[in-house]
Order: sequence, then C-alpha cells, then structure tokens
Amino acid sequence: MLPVDVHVIDHPLVAHKLTLLRQADTDSPTFRRLTEELVTLLAYEATRDIRIEECGVTTPLTRTTGVRLASPKPLVVPILRAGLGMLEGMSRLMPTAEVGFVGMARNEETLQPVTYAERLPSDLSGRQCYVLDPMLATGGSLAGTINFLVQRGADQITAICLLAAPEGIAYLRELLDDLKVPCRLVVAAVDERLNEDAYIVPGLGDAGDRLYGLTE
Repeated sequence: MLPVDVHVIDHPLVAHKLTLLRQADTDSPTFRRLTEELVTLLAYEATRDIRIEECGVTTPLTRTTGVRLASPKPLVVPILRAGLGMLEGMSRLMPTAEVGFVGMARNEETLQPVTYAERLPSDLSGRQCYVLDPMLATGGSLAGTINFLVQRGADQITAICLLAAPEGIAYLRELLDDLKVPCRLVVAAVDERLNEDAYIVPGLGDAGDRLYGLTE
C-alpha cells in the first residue's frame, strides 16, 4: 500500500489569496483571477518531482547542458466543471503539458462516483498526471478520477485542491487503500469539517458557482 501523501502549502501569498477567495463579497471575475494565481503557486510545489531529462542548449556564448520535461509529457486533468477554473493557473506554469478532461459525479442511490464524460488518451502508461479539483469535500469524485487514471496506466498522481476537509482526506485514503501508484495531495489549507450538506466549513462556498455563476 502507498498511502496518499498530503502537503499543505504554508506560504504567506497562498494564505493571502485564499483569504480573499473565502470572502463572500468577492465577485466571480475576481474569484477566477485569484483562483488562477493561487493554483500557479500550488502547482509550483506540486511539480517539484516532475520528470526531466538532460538536453543540450546553445547560449549566446557556448554550448552547455540543460533540462527539459521528459517524455511522455505530463497530463493535466481538470474535473468538470469547477476544475476548469484551475486550468489556466496550471497551464501558465506548465504550458507544454497535455490536457485531458474528466466529468465525475456521485450516484445518489449507490453513492459511488460515476464518470459521465472523459477526454483522455486510452493508454496513460508511464504518465504523471495532475488532477485539478477545487474542493476535496467527501472525496468520492477525486478518488474515482484517480482510480480511472490508474486503470489506464498512469504511474504517478498528484491532486491539487484549494481546500480539503479532514473527512474527505480520510475517505480518499480509504478508497485508495489498495492503490499501487504513488498519490500526492497538494492543498492551500485543510479546513475544520464538513457540514450536514457536505460543504467544507469555513470553506468558500460552492467553487463552481462562484467561478461561473449559478446553474439551475
């Protein structure tokens, strides 16, 4: 068993931007901009172990050795729809990464995650994957996405979330108990708890609604 490794990023700029995101009067355009900025900061730490390879480079003065991202390129996977709000911040840091999409929702009868949409390579063998999901609340959708990627051959998973609840982290670890692939969770903060409606407290509300507005 390889347990889910949790990293809470302790940085004053991360805390500052998260505080602004929490404010109820932060409008959607500002919320989107802050989310992008915050994700870029989280992604800097999340990609610390990204795979690289040596390459030659010609400077204005001489020939030397540098590094570049190794092949196959990493895959960035936002979970629809709220994860889309994190994509620009991730792409700003890693513009050459490929992007796939997963739509994951919970079946209200079985309480199991169900994939309703996906646009991914059929073979992810040897790929590092970075999953984007703003809120780790119950953990079902994120765990379902991670298992989905592993079934296609991904050999290392890093999930980036703005916030996580302790219950969600515990459930994620339970659902991924038999995972044989390294999995890391990078977050700006772990909040107090989930309320009776499965919202993170103190949280920042529904990330999808605050990014894109309410949908009926």
